[in-house]
Amino acid sequence: MSRSPSAVLAGAIRILDELGIAYLIGGSFASSAYGEARFTQDADVVIDLRPEQLEPLAARLESEFYVDRDAMREALSERRSFNAVHLDSAFKIDFFVLGRGLFDQEEFRRRALLQVPGLAGASLVFKTPEDTILRKLEWYRSGGEVSEQQWRDVLGVLNLSGDRLDQAYLDRWAATLRVTDLLHKAREQARGA
Repeated sequence: MSRSPSAVLAGAIRILDELGIAYLIGGSFASSAYGEARFTQDADVVIDLRPEQLEPLAARLESEFYVDRDAMREALSERRSFNAVHLDSAFKIDFFVLGRGLFDQEEFRRRALLQVPGLAGASLVFKTPEDTILRKLEWYRSGGEVSEQQWRDVLGVLNLSGDRLDQAYLDRWAATLRVTDLLHKAREQARGA
């Protein structure tokens, strides 16, 4: 019987925990945690991977996932991403090696522990709702501002987490990331919803 995406992700996170690799979950899993839930066939996980952890991570993942060690080495060297595809379900996890930028470091520092429904009360580490919004706006801009899904994710988090958001933090980093105009537009649309 095929495991749910959440269970597959939790299994991969267990490996990270056992190897002492710090992580945070972002992407659609994070926006679903703070906003409108949606089905997804992949997960984005940022990892603080050290060179000596690469081989043990590859060896552990290979029991359930297809991974390419060369892609892993390249991702570590260039601070980019590699993926692991679950052999039974084809569920894909994109592992992003933690970047060295100020925002990369800040969002990793602020990560938060959340309970995941359907996993018997298991708690996993997610990026905050503010950082989810900011990163989604950044992806939306870099993708030519055409991804309706990225935009809906932003609006969903604003609508459901709005009163709890640190607005000053959002404003400060939106200016740094050059997405202030998009944040303003998203806030207006969320208020009108």
